[in-house]
Amino acid sequence: MGNRLSKIYTRTGDDGTTGLTGGDRVRKDCPRMQTIGAVDETNSLVGLLIAELASDDPLVPMLTAIQHDLFDLGGELSMPPHALVHEERVDWLEQRTDELNADLPPLKNFILPGGSRAAATCHLLRTVCRRAEREMVALAGTDTVNPAGQRFLNRLSDLLFVAARVIARRNGGQEVLWQQRK
Repeated sequence: MGNRLSKIYTRTGDDGTTGLTGGDRVRKDCPRMQTIGAVDETNSLVGLLIAELASDDPLVPMLTAIQHDLFDLGGELSMPPHALVHEERVDWLEQRTDELNADLPPLKNFILPGGSRAAATCHLLRTVCRRAEREMVALAGTDTVNPAGQRFLNRLSDLLFVAARVIARRNGGQEVLWQQRK
């Protein structure tokens, strides 16, 4: 990377626009930038979840790989119509979800976000991921997006739900079950 980021501020965004990788300038609040921002927030929360886990936690390598995928997804969104996230990564998420879910009891109730700080962080991450997916769906209604990237976010939120369940049940912990008020 060299000195590529030697100067952090450029002042070119002071007018409310930002540059895409291809050189086009767009408003910072346009749907594409909203989607890029939501993907970036998702990636940042993955980092927060990793920080909540022990360094030798078996989820850490999987979450780190997901961070790389999310960075790729943000990159492809900044240079349409390039595709950096492919269907194999969607399949990979499905396999990891199935592996994590295999030892969990079937859900008989809705669960509340919580159970432990790490589980709550994972649930927060899941909700931000869902927002990123909604932003991408909205963008797809008006512009070009990679369908595999959209599916990736959908599967990622599923994986994060299951991961939150796994984390909440660790070390004798429990999931917080929703109790419907009569």
